[in-house]
Amino acid sequence: MSLKNVSIRIEEEMLQKLNCIANYEGRSLNSQILILIRNSIETFENDNGNIKDSINLSFNAKPRKQKKS
Repeated sequence: MSLKNVSIRIEEEMLQKLNCIANYEGRSLNSQILILIRNSIETFENDNGNIKDSINLSFNAKPRKQKKS
């Protein structure tokens, strides 16, 4: 598996808070972000089934699924 770089725009306050959480957990900021991404993928797949290797672009454009109350 090859590693890829991703650049994001993030508000400074949010970045500082995320860094604080990473430090508390004993992780680097990069590792903390990877944990959040993995958790998000796991949650999505638990709710919707496994994501296939290729993702339909029209699927990505759909609005966020509404949670039932």
